[in-house]
Amino acid sequence: MELIFIGTEQGVGGISEPTGLSTNLASRLRSLINLSPVMLFMKGKPGEPKCGFSLKVVEILKQEKVDFQSFDIQSDDEVRQGLKVFSNLCSYPQLYIKGELIGGSDIVLEMQKNGELKRILAEKGIIKKETLEDRLKSLISSSPVMIFMKGTPDAPRCGFSSKVVNALREDGVSFGSVDILTDDEVRQGLKVFSNWPTFPQLYYKGELIGGCDIVLELRNNGELKATLSE
Repeated sequence: MELIFIGTEQGVGGISEPTGLSTNLASRLRSLINLSPVMLFMKGKPGEPKCGFSLKVVEILKQEKVDFQSFDIQSDDEVRQGLKVFSNLCSYPQLYIKGELIGGSDIVLEMQKNGELKRILAEKGIIKKETLEDRLKSLISSSPVMIFMKGTPDAPRCGFSSKVVNALREDGVSFGSVDILTDDEVRQGLKVFSNWPTFPQLYYKGELIGGCDIVLELRNNGELKATLSE
């Protein structure tokens, strides 16, 4: 991912004229905001942030694999003060997507946690929209040992899920889990993705091991822990 520090004004505008700013300054700010589809006004540069809040937003954008450009507000006090009026936001960093203010570090972090940032980036055409297959692959790979079950490990909602959880725990295997009863898209999609119509489904390093009968057979043969640690 290429990170570019920008210190000149070019581009087109898309935000209404605020009060209290000269026409020239408002035009310059508008141009800077629209200089890149994703524009970050921060303290310092992406490779050398000058505050923890700016660093956090840079890290989030890197995690989301977003190409962005930035402007160091410490290098230009006119932009630093003017943008506070223009955006009606008095702190930095400030993140803009397609000319629209998203917010500062707290808002960006919260949006990343709840998936809203990824959704906006996809809607704006910044990143590719996640397909169901992408989502399933991500869930399957979220832990080396992953069980898709009915209920949770501490409160299974079917006997087969309970048996698999007990087998894993008795063999001392750490695992992640997804309750397919809470997400019908995952429940139905995984049946097709894995070509396995029932639950629970146990995966190791992204590969399907099988359901309850196979897991119990592996355990009875003394092969379960070895299979899940190869």
